[in-house]
Amino acid sequence: MIPTNRTAASSLLRSSTHVHHIPRTLLAADVSSSTKYARTLQTKASVVGSMGCQPRMLIQPAVVRRRFATATPNTPTLSSERKPHFDKILIANRGEIACRVIRTAKKLGIKTVAVYSEVDTNSLHVLEADEAYCIGPAPSAESYLRMDKIIEVCHRSGAQAVHPGYGFLSENAKFAERLAEEGIVFIGPPSSAIVSMGSKSESKNIMSAAGVPCVPGYHGANQDADLLFAEAEKIGYPVLIKAIHGGGGKGMRVVSSPSQFTDALASAQRESLKSFGDADVLVEKYIERPRHVEVQVFADTLGNTVSLWERDCSVQRRNQKIIEEAPAPGLSPELRADLSSKAVAAAKAVNYVGAGTVEFIFDNDTENFFFMEMNTRLQVEHPVTEMITGLDLVEWQLEVAAGNPLPLSQAQIPLVGHAFEARIYAENPRNDFLPDSGPLLYLDTPKPTHVFAPPIPSLPNTDSCSELDSVKRSPDTSTYVAPSMRLEQGFTQGAQIGVFYDPMIAKLVVHGRDRPSALRALRRALEGYKVVGVSTNVEFLRMLAGNEAFVNGEVETGFIKKHYEDLFPAVESPSAELLAQAALFVALREHPIQSTSLSTPWTTLTSRRFGGDIYERTISIQLDDATAEPTRVSLKSISPGHFDIAVHSDTPKTFTGVSARLVSPTTLSTTLNGASTEITIVSQHPPVSLSASRATNSMERLHVFSASGNKTTLAVPPPAYLLSLGQDALTASKGALRAPMPSLVVEVKVSIGDRVEKGQPVVVLESMKTETVLRAEVAGVVSAVGCAKGEMVEEGQELVDIKDKEEEQ
Repeated sequence: MIPTNRTAASSLLRSSTHVHHIPRTLLAADVSSSTKYARTLQTKASVVGSMGCQPRMLIQPAVVRRRFATATPNTPTLSSERKPHFDKILIANRGEIACRVIRTAKKLGIKTVAVYSEVDTNSLHVLEADEAYCIGPAPSAESYLRMDKIIEVCHRSGAQAVHPGYGFLSENAKFAERLAEEGIVFIGPPSSAIVSMGSKSESKNIMSAAGVPCVPGYHGANQDADLLFAEAEKIGYPVLIKAIHGGGGKGMRVVSSPSQFTDALASAQRESLKSFGDADVLVEKYIERPRHVEVQVFADTLGNTVSLWERDCSVQRRNQKIIEEAPAPGLSPELRADLSSKAVAAAKAVNYVGAGTVEFIFDNDTENFFFMEMNTRLQVEHPVTEMITGLDLVEWQLEVAAGNPLPLSQAQIPLVGHAFEARIYAENPRNDFLPDSGPLLYLDTPKPTHVFAPPIPSLPNTDSCSELDSVKRSPDTSTYVAPSMRLEQGFTQGAQIGVFYDPMIAKLVVHGRDRPSALRALRRALEGYKVVGVSTNVEFLRMLAGNEAFVNGEVETGFIKKHYEDLFPAVESPSAELLAQAALFVALREHPIQSTSLSTPWTTLTSRRFGGDIYERTISIQLDDATAEPTRVSLKSISPGHFDIAVHSDTPKTFTGVSARLVSPTTLSTTLNGASTEITIVSQHPPVSLSASRATNSMERLHVFSASGNKTTLAVPPPAYLLSLGQDALTASKGALRAPMPSLVVEVKVSIGDRVEKGQPVVVLESMKTETVLRAEVAGVVSAVGCAKGEMVEEGQELVDIKDKEEEQ
């Protein structure tokens, strides 16, 4: 866990007056743990109340403006004429990327300004920045996407430049142009490059002209359905219909035969229009066994462009990345050189400046690759590139934005070892990766070894080396590299994972001498990452990192579907040992064993009981599944800290003389079957709004983490008298529809008295940018509506009740 002085910081955040800055220790580049920078946090200045989250006219103070430097002689290294960094920058983002930019800025002595929405008041990026300004309510359209409010904060704070992070306004050409008009530097590419690469069809035409290979297909403006059908016939099936301005898998359909084309086209166009306001699509050859390989490029204002090598991001869910690695496994030096040279050509074709990523579809069967798109910003997965090069890409961004040349030439850029990044999301992989939200009730993370990438010596600058030879490389695996780990996160224990933003909690980044050693480091790090409060994909990532095909580097974009049974094995019943440990936890927390060095009658004499001193109790425990049957576990205290235990399962088992004690409120130490272990058990009580019932979300949950990191969630059923009081509310009506997760109500499609049919849409919810449609489970009449459009609802809250036809009779 990353500790922060939240009490002091939060007290200042709640202040309605401006507080002068208190100097804080700057972080050195070679700190050994990411907790160190957080511990230096003392107090911070904030103008939370003074802005009041409302736009208003402000007197703009006179501020020294920074612009790009004029051209200087083309040199691959920093010279004595290098331009100074900005004094203050604004980060137009939130979460882990905002914290990431702040860390580099601190290292360089640059002051930072954070912006935040009302729900992000106590977020980590707000606490770590030198200044913070509220810019509106929670919805992105009213806060993080408000260009006018961000520009207003720039003027008010004196920020000379804006770092957009990724997402939000990072690839918005209009935002870059408006900043330029205001004399504020956009830490990113020119707006013309954003426009050119923002359209999939235009970018592919530019790439074809620049000699960058593109997937065979139709990218024209004529959207006549018959023409598109004819083009699909020319290309040959299967084909991919894809929205021109799409992303995240929206407006995308795979068509296997001519008979499917018309319906698929109409569906893709409807989704594209709804998602992006534009129904135009392109049609391309569909690669059946593709990999997603991308190249990190960097360019300055002086004409220098380099490749920082490639990454493989093939393993995805819902067409979104989940784990990335660098370099891509299995590439020859010649293929790496070809990818890098094509990516550099792509950047030069649009006069690119700054950090960018050129994405390719790589055909596993032919080893041909084709341009897919260019992301004109820093990518989520940029840390794996930093680890194999020893560089700080945010620092490079700031150097280039200040008008300086790239710090290294192509020949000088290292390629050492192997790195992985695992994205930890609040989502339920077993429920189609449905996003989750709620408080981080418990967060325990592995201790990072580094804040930034461990430094790697740059290579000598050899003028005799040709451009092709400088990128024809194999990764250096002969140099000893100590395994290292970074933790990129924007949340701490107690933080709220809301429904308005992306559900990513953190990124685990590891580096090793080669792919196997890096993968071992990743598995070890995932074993130590423990979260309670929201569902996460940590268990899934552990399964993925240990999957034989993944270990062998057999990656492709359809990896999860292809290996689904291995990645999602059947949930096994908890062992008798696990049930015994859970029962011990429940008993010991209510009757803890006192340990003290003081010798008094109150501590040396044991407690006395009427009717005898033997403590016996039976505890019912079940899997976190409403269909699971509870298992009774009987405990008998034979002496302080020692128990006889009987587990009354299908295969009953008894344990005698078990020693057990609570080391901490969440750590249980036991000696069971001769094995001494310490496990973590975290209790999660149900929302107070839910009545007692046989549904597990109305029960106390016990989250049990084994020594190897395996997580099992158990439930403690309420006693019978509570069930009778609750009248089993969650199952009282067959037609009751309840929120499957904390959500925002987007639309209520029925009213009291409406007659509905089974399967009819009733309520539309949104959580983490994902819509969920709740449909009637029975045919009948709506008897109650318990929600309204725009309302936030909790998990398990009854939204609509439908009295079915049988109940009517």
